[in-house]
Order: sequence, then C-alpha cells, then structure tokens
Amino acid sequence: MTRTLNVSYPVAIDSNYRIWQAFHNEAWPAQYLVDGKGQIRFQHYGEGDYVEIERIIQMLLKENGATVLDGGTARVSAVGIEAPPDWNDARSSETYIGYDQTQNFASPERLVKDSTASYRLPANLSLNHWGLVGSWNVNTESAVLQSAPGKVAFRFHSRDLHLVLAPTNDRKPVRFRVTLDGAVPGENCGVDTGPDGTGEVRQPRLYQLIRQKGSIVDRTFEIEFLDPGVHALDFTFG
Repeated sequence: MTRTLNVSYPVAIDSNYRIWQAFHNEAWPAQYLVDGKGQIRFQHYGEGDYVEIERIIQMLLKENGATVLDGGTARVSAVGIEAPPDWNDARSSETYIGYDQTQNFASPERLVKDSTASYRLPANLSLNHWGLVGSWNVNTESAVLQSAPGKVAFRFHSRDLHLVLAPTNDRKPVRFRVTLDGAVPGENCGVDTGPDGTGEVRQPRLYQLIRQKGSIVDRTFEIEFLDPGVHALDFTFG
C-alpha cells in the first residue's frame, strides 16, 4: 500500500491498537499535529480541510524556528478515496459491522456473536440501516462470509460509499458485484468498482464502491460476494 500511494517515509504498524488507544482515538482517518515540545496542538477526523492542516503545520514550524516559508499552501487534487467529502449533503455516518460497535442492524434474525448463522434482508431497509444475506460469522470487528454467495446491504444518503474489506485469511482474492437500487452503478461507480458493478478484494483496505455524479437521494446499496472468506468491517461515507 505504501508503494501504491508513493509513501517513502516510515509508517508505524498498529495491529494491536496501542497507538490508537494511547491517543484515545475515535475515528479514522485521523490527523494529529505535535509541536516541538511533544504537545498535541491540533487534531482532525476525516478527509478534507487540507489547507487548514497545512497552515497549522507552517505555524508550528515557525514556532520551532523555521524561517524559509512563503505562507502559500499546496494545491491538492485528491481523487478516489482521498477526495474531500461532500459534508453538505451527507446524512449517513460511519457504521461498524462487527458486533462490538455496530448499530442499526436490520436483518430479521438476531445478530449471532462469534458463530456461523444465516441471515436475510428485511422487506424494506430504513435510512442508515443495514443487513446481511447468507452465511456469516460476525465477530467483534467484522463479519466473515462462510459460504458464497453472500451480501451486505445498506440504505444510505451521501455522495460516496466506502467499505473496509479484507480478503480471505490465506489472501485469496474475493470477487464481488455491487448494485445501486438494484441496478449496476454505471457512472456512479467508485474507483474500486467497474461501471458494471464488478470488482475484487485483494488486500485489506478501504474500498470506494460508490461515487455519485448526480443529485444525492436515499439509495440502497448492495454488495454480493461471489467467493467465501471475505472480511467486511466498516462503512464510511463522504
């Protein structure tokens, strides 16, 4: 992933969440700016606000003695999952799939913890409610598909829909197909989805599955996995 994003500096791996917990972090992405004395001077949750963040970095550099700063800011042309969210028309918020923090689960069956169970979708999904279809094992952080096919559905209101996904435990890719209100997304596909709704999970990361081009209304999103073993963790919107 660092190669894909052209990141050449060291990146800390926080698999056991020690850094997350030390910062009492509540969301991601999250940015923390620390001054020369080791004090956290600014924190920000989510994408966007790049100009503000850069100006605060410049202020902290000046406090630490930097003099060769022209006061300008870099022009950011972010695309895909890095593009700023459209908060003016977003009515859906981050939703976890694992039972530890999940909410608004709407399948008729009770969510079974740490055991395989079969699920169906309700006749109608209310806004910001979600459900599972098929055989899933739901743990504290994710739902793992036990046999294919299987679906996750979400009724949302935002320009973008992202889903954190991971492939099988042995890293085999998982094929998927996305629909929007029952049809292929077409021009509303995200960077990780073709216009026909198809894509693959090849590595654990955030996948942009929907980026709408027209007016934003309540829509029903479904992703069907054609191979077992996928881990579905977290919806985010923008």
